[in-house]
Amino acid sequence: MTTRLPIQAGMQVTLFFALRLSDGEVIDSNFEQQPATFIVGDGNLLPGFERVLMGLCAGERKTFEIPPEQAFGQRNPNNLQKIERRIFSADLNLEQGLVVNFADAQNTELPGVVADLDEHWVTVDFNHPLAGQSIEFDVHIVNVQPATSH
Repeated sequence: MTTRLPIQAGMQVTLFFALRLSDGEVIDSNFEQQPATFIVGDGNLLPGFERVLMGLCAGERKTFEIPPEQAFGQRNPNNLQKIERRIFSADLNLEQGLVVNFADAQNTELPGVVADLDEHWVTVDFNHPLAGQSIEFDVHIVNVQPATSH
């Protein structure tokens, strides 16, 4: 007799998933590809997404509504930064919606989106593009096993 193991911390989980916005727009999905495998707690999934998987077993398929606080966070007005236009390369064609990469204090790449601009200033939005949005998380669990198994 095979025991169906429930998802819990430290388990290796293989699943198909889709992320959708409330209007049904698919943000990401692997249903038409290979399933993804990760270890619960390894940082590959946001905690809010892992939390709803707890207790599910191989073969189960569920859809969850993940609120902004558990997904990509709320929009933070402090993440809008005004930067002098002269800081940008003269050959960069600045326009609303353009993604520009910056480096933070640890030299980690930090993307920002040009939200507004005039002849002197560029307002860059460093919020995650999905901040403030609820996410529909559709999962089909393929396999659950202890992470130490091979």
